[in-house]
Amino acid sequence: MAERCVVLDIGGVLEITPDTGWEAAWEERLGLSPGAVHERMRDVWRAGSIGTIGEEDVNEQVAVRLGLDALRREAFMADLWAEYLGTPNNVLIDYVKGLRGRCRLGILSNSFVGAREREAERYGFDDVVEQIVYSHEIGIEKPDLRAFEAVCAALSVRPEDCLFVDDAAANIAAARAAGMRAHLFEDNARTIARVEAHLEAGPAAPPRALPLT
Repeated sequence: MAERCVVLDIGGVLEITPDTGWEAAWEERLGLSPGAVHERMRDVWRAGSIGTIGEEDVNEQVAVRLGLDALRREAFMADLWAEYLGTPNNVLIDYVKGLRGRCRLGILSNSFVGAREREAERYGFDDVVEQIVYSHEIGIEKPDLRAFEAVCAALSVRPEDCLFVDDAAANIAAARAAGMRAHLFEDNARTIARVEAHLEAGPAAPPRALPLT
């Protein structure tokens, strides 16, 4: 029998990640115009999100493009990771831990090189779900439909049996286009209620074959 499955995003869902203003603070510190950090680093951030550049190369490019010595580069990257990692959404994390045995569990995250190691150390997501699919490891970001196909393949589940939870409307629409159920995260209570409804509904019926003509 097909199993129900729940797949969650990390940033904005399992992690609370408000804008800390770290880029603007560094622009002021370095005497740069607003938006200059992102403009100078745009292609590096993109490469890091799909894994075509490693952490060492990221650090080197940060130093070169922003004119930072080793100490300031380290401080810059610490501020980047502080916003990226945010703080844990403990209510939702504890709830998901309690789902083990009731359904298949996965994570699908647009990420950055170094995220797996840091999130494993800080939050232990490997002990929360069965499979974590990071964009920097598969080279594909949401809302590309292939990202949703990848997490279903990793969990060996059918898309129609999966509920995907994300805080971005574009990713919700893409998950539905990929055949998954989807829920836009707004708060823990509504998300938990939606997951419970998904699990209580039981496995989805297989698609009906079209009549031969």
